[in-house]
Amino acid sequence: VQLQASGGGSVQAGDSLRLTCVASTSANYPMSWYRQAPGKQRQFVARIGSRGDTNYDDAVKDRFTISRDDRAVKNTVYLQMNDLKPEDTGVYFCKMSSQNEIWGQGTQVTVSS
Repeated sequence: VQLQASGGGSVQAGDSLRLTCVASTSANYPMSWYRQAPGKQRQFVARIGSRGDTNYDDAVKDRFTISRDDRAVKNTVYLQMNDLKPEDTGVYFCKMSSQNEIWGQGTQVTVSS
């Protein structure tokens, strides 16, 4: 199984972005987003379970929304990011929690003040 993340970019503070993660499988495994800021460890951002249950890091829970496209053939998850802040800058990775943890390649998000 492979994951393909996309949707990153360079934006101004207050702008929005939507990240997409597409898996090469239709299996409805839990999917998560993590981010890694320069010089820091990778940190949890949001997760969506097989049944659509969600949870978020406190830093993003009022601004970001994780969702799954139930119409897609492949397991596809979005991360809608609103009111972006400079501290949201980093490489965003998606992860699938199947029998093993599978990581995508990451997509860069840069937020300027």
